[in-house]
Amino acid sequence: MGWNDRLPSPWRQRLVVAAWILIAVAALPFAAKINEELDGSTRLMGSESARVEASLSGRFHSPFTTIALLRVAGVPAARGDAGRAVLQQVTDALKAAPGVQGTLSYLDRADSLFIGLDGSAIVIVGLNGPKGGADALMARLHLITDSLHVQLAGTYPAIALRWTGEAAVNADMRRLSGRETRTAELRVLPFTLALLFIAFRSLIAATLPIVCGALTIVVSLGALAAVNRFWPASIIVVSLISMIGLGLSIDYALLIVSRFRDACREGLSAPDAVREASRHGGRTVIVSGSAVIIGFAAMLFVPVSEVRSIGIGGLLVTTIAVLVASTLLPVLLGWCSGWMDVGGGRMLRGGVAAGRWWRRWAVWVTQHPLRVLVVAGLPLVLLAAQAGHLRVDLPRGSWLPDDADSVRTLHEIDAVARGNFGQILHVVLYLPPGTRLRDEAGWRAESRLVRSLARDPRIQHVWAATTLSTAPLTGPEILERVPEAARRSLVSADGTAALIEVLPRQGTAAADAVQLLRDIRAKNPETLTGLAGTRLDVGGVPGFNADYSDAIRGSLATIVFSVIGATLLVLSLAFRSVLIPLKAVALNLLSVAAAFGAVAMVFQDGHGAWMVGLPHAMDGGFPIVPVLVFCIVFGLSMDYEVFIVARVADGRRAGLDDDEALVAGLVGTARVITFAAAIMVLIFGAFVFGDFVLIKLLGFALAVAVFLDATVIRLCLGPAFIALAGRWNWWPGR
Repeated sequence: MGWNDRLPSPWRQRLVVAAWILIAVAALPFAAKINEELDGSTRLMGSESARVEASLSGRFHSPFTTIALLRVAGVPAARGDAGRAVLQQVTDALKAAPGVQGTLSYLDRADSLFIGLDGSAIVIVGLNGPKGGADALMARLHLITDSLHVQLAGTYPAIALRWTGEAAVNADMRRLSGRETRTAELRVLPFTLALLFIAFRSLIAATLPIVCGALTIVVSLGALAAVNRFWPASIIVVSLISMIGLGLSIDYALLIVSRFRDACREGLSAPDAVREASRHGGRTVIVSGSAVIIGFAAMLFVPVSEVRSIGIGGLLVTTIAVLVASTLLPVLLGWCSGWMDVGGGRMLRGGVAAGRWWRRWAVWVTQHPLRVLVVAGLPLVLLAAQAGHLRVDLPRGSWLPDDADSVRTLHEIDAVARGNFGQILHVVLYLPPGTRLRDEAGWRAESRLVRSLARDPRIQHVWAATTLSTAPLTGPEILERVPEAARRSLVSADGTAALIEVLPRQGTAAADAVQLLRDIRAKNPETLTGLAGTRLDVGGVPGFNADYSDAIRGSLATIVFSVIGATLLVLSLAFRSVLIPLKAVALNLLSVAAAFGAVAMVFQDGHGAWMVGLPHAMDGGFPIVPVLVFCIVFGLSMDYEVFIVARVADGRRAGLDDDEALVAGLVGTARVITFAAAIMVLIFGAFVFGDFVLIKLLGFALAVAVFLDATVIRLCLGPAFIALAGRWNWWPGR
């Protein structure tokens, strides 16, 4: 529908509504199953850890490229015959399951590392399920262990067979993510509807933004399911689409519905009021949506599949929110205009008293802009200064939801294992051309490397081809006496590469494992091996975490400058001004910094951490947080800037002077911004009280940024700057 001077004909209006209904009906089945479809893994294109993973599955044919961990407790220790028999029965059943490549336990290597301090057994299970079928594979494995539990419980009543590891945790995270998203949406919906009713004093007007938000979320999730077929998306995208989709849709609907009601107050007929709202509000929605799209598009520069999938999800939900607001909403407004007063007070009486209050405030700002800048700006600058000590390395301790079985099992293994099995490092040694591991020089090189690693006090144990035998002075001839499968998992087919598995000590935090990996990578391979021409690649979970952090940090500057540059360009074209875009970007940067400062104070320093459901402060953060918060906050913060400046520009075009236009712009948007921000803070805040710490942190950062942006920045600092600049706001335009 857009900003046309006339409404589409009735049959075209019906066509618009019918098209959206068909799209929603088509998207609904896919949206309902989106959590089952999404990929829980994250890929780092061209990273060292990715090279190691490729070597494990290619050069070494390792059955343990992707693993799950099984804890067998409540039975005799595997050192005895009874315990060995139980463990043999369990591993035999697992090996027979489709998708299981192999198992590794005390039966394969009589090593006490595979027996916990409480006598429980730890089994490493290699997986090779079909793409997208990890959840189905884990479900089959659960059925197998449940059946084994029934068979063995008569003899061992306390037996427990529990799964953890990346595949098991991802399956649980998908299930819990869907549950938390639905819970947050249901929790916030009644309050959102109540705030909308207070804003409009009309049940019909309050319902329209909710309808737009629901439609936006359903269609966006359906579109994401389609994109996921060829570009796997991350689990976190579902929560972000729900947060951003509902918030943006309500923002845009509030703007257009308010424009419609303002036009009605001015005496226009309902069709004319719809035209007015569609023309002016639609233009503002497009500009505002463009700013949000810029932030999400910048995420495509990050060579991390998770971040790129979030960017795609954001592009989808923002585009659909703009389309719904600019095509469907005006039609619904026209159809429902006769019932706008049903369920509430008279439409034209609403907000009169509030309008007088906002007018007094706007006049005061225009008369005392410097005082407003100092009083409102100083506390915000002090809060933003706290961002200087924000850490973005991995947090220590537990940050996964404790109500997931796989997470509880992971904690149990960490408590009783003689090493940290979740942080095993894979070290691939590449020998120089012409040298093989079977050669004396190659064997000595790996032996020297293994001894060097084993001397590190942070390392519990090292597995390698040179450790297959405990006999002294054993040489490469041992390779002829070990099974082919064991040899191929540690030595490449051509003998030019060797795999060394490094087990960190018990209690090693993820951040410490990353530091251990960085220290190994920083060493000279030729010095470690004593052989010129050798090369090392170090991977595993710590390698992935290190490469993940490096990839995001390496892209941050590109993202920041691209977002700022594109935003300046869009706003310059929209308002034909130099000063307005510069002011908007500067205030947005202040908003982002203040959000980071609040995160540092609450999550990192622990001030008020109990209020967001954290038992204690987090020692660290998440590398993804700066990118997500910057891109999302920068776009969302621009919403209210565009709302106000567009209304001020309309006043100047109507012939008002600068101060009068500013007052008219503030009065015309203050109520919309207040309620829109309140609802968006409510939506983001609903995700703060979930169990996912990353989602909790993002919800908090976004809620704080929107709150500060809608109060201190857009109603104080922004208008004060506009008042000070006067006619220079619109230079070089008019």
